Amino acid sequence: MKAAIPPSPLSGKGGDDGSAAGAASICLVDVPLGRPGGDIRLVCGVDEAGRGPLAGPVYAAAVILDPARPIDGLADSKKLSEPRRERLALEIRDRAAAFGIAFASVEEIDRLNILQATLLAMRRAVEALAVQPDEALIDGNRCPVLAMPARAIVRGDATVPAISAASILAKTARDAEMRRIHEVCPQYALDRHKGYDTAAHRAALQLYGPASFHRRSFAPVRALLEGGA
Repeated sequence: MKAAIPPSPLSGKGGDDGSAAGAASICLVDVPLGRPGGDIRLVCGVDEAGRGPLAGPVYAAAVILDPARPIDGLADSKKLSEPRRERLALEIRDRAAAFGIAFASVEEIDRLNILQATLLAMRRAVEALAVQPDEALIDGNRCPVLAMPARAIVRGDATVPAISAASILAKTARDAEMRRIHEVCPQYALDRHKGYDTAAHRAALQLYGPASFHRRSFAPVRALLEGGA
């Protein structure tokens, strides 16, 4: 019997796969400092986490940094140790002018494809900002459809501080969600590999079969569901 996944702490009304329904899938956050003073042009950085895994939602974050409260050590989240990422995530939440965190569910990934679901999560993250930015800087080579101008920057997570901050928030939020799912279904060891396509994850899939939080549109999961190896 498949375990029911409790609602995510980031969502409103949860489903069996840890997703939320409708607008509840957008995480609304506070603006700790309000709009930075004067006529300062507001630019947000946007990045995602979790495009490649076989399980779990894809997350995105949008961050408007406050130049009066700089954050040292911002970098691509993939280049940081887990403890360092977690410490920086707390600093970003405390010091940023605004931030938004959102996700697209496993169901949306399977229905739309991972690229479109990622762009959807990015749009939700920007829309979750309580202050609308004048421009959005997006990591990668594709931009979601937004209400303001957007610019894609390849390797922006390593070169643009606001995008680095967004990558850290998206990664730590998704990691927390995967640890939460692990508490219900520990047999998949999601706390260790976070749903990525590792040998340990493949072995667990072979032994226990796909769960509701696995992405059925991804080839290794689809092959198991169709009776393949």
